[in-house]
Amino acid sequence: MTHYFALVHKDAESAYGISFPDLPGCFSAADTQDDIIPNAMEAIELYLDDVPEAPHSRDLEALTADPGIASELAAGAYLIAVPHIANTNKTTRVNITLNKGLLDAIDAEASKRKMTRSGLIAQAAEREILG
Repeated sequence: MTHYFALVHKDAESAYGISFPDLPGCFSAADTQDDIIPNAMEAIELYLDDVPEAPHSRDLEALTADPGIASELAAGAYLIAVPHIANTNKTTRVNITLNKGLLDAIDAEASKRKMTRSGLIAQAAEREILG
């Protein structure tokens, strides 16, 4: 899984502005801090849909050594790591081992939400990966 760093700006009385130093032209906004990561992930996915190959993501040291980014950070912006889970539009059958009680709880919750077991497990895994 790849992570891209996002530069987050926040001015008084404005939304959070989100830009990606390694993805030129990729940007987003969020009204609340809780929306920053999901909105940033969506922006990355839309951006990467339009490019033939995913750009390289610099590490934190390389980004903070960049004078342009350093000046943004000095002005109050901050960096966050945004995970990119590639949407391959392919499903893969897997075999996993779970405690029977946990499996029963998963099945009950999936049924309550009108979901499949696989859908609930995938949703829970994605939420866990995203923090």
